[in-house]
Amino acid sequence: MNELVSRVAENVGITPEVAEKAIGMMLGFLQREADDGAVARMIEAIPGAPELVAQFNGEGEGSGGLLGGLMASFGGGVMALGQQLMSQGLGMGEITALAKETIAVAREHAGDEVVDTVVASVPGLSQFV
Repeated sequence: MNELVSRVAENVGITPEVAEKAIGMMLGFLQREADDGAVARMIEAIPGAPELVAQFNGEGEGSGGLLGGLMASFGGGVMALGQQLMSQGLGMGEITALAKETIAVAREHAGDEVVDTVVASVPGLSQFV
């Protein structure tokens, strides 16, 4: 298990398996939604992140029932990601802690400038990180 998964699991209070999947889903979301160049640099800089994105990028896509469908019709975005993470058993506090911890690790590995570009390029993300 890599440093990112261990740190998130410990600091958020979730199992490593849930952390691994949730991080992969979150980074996959960023890969689809954020500034292409910046998010690619950020993901590459975090040890183990490319593998998590490859493994869990599609998880939760197209799920979420009526609420998920409604959010997708409004462009999905951060709210759709939140719905996907909730379907994995995470509460809002855990999702916010997951996002903050993942972004903190990203800053350590990729630097503030790259991470700030990623966060600024996704509408609504800054309120969670």
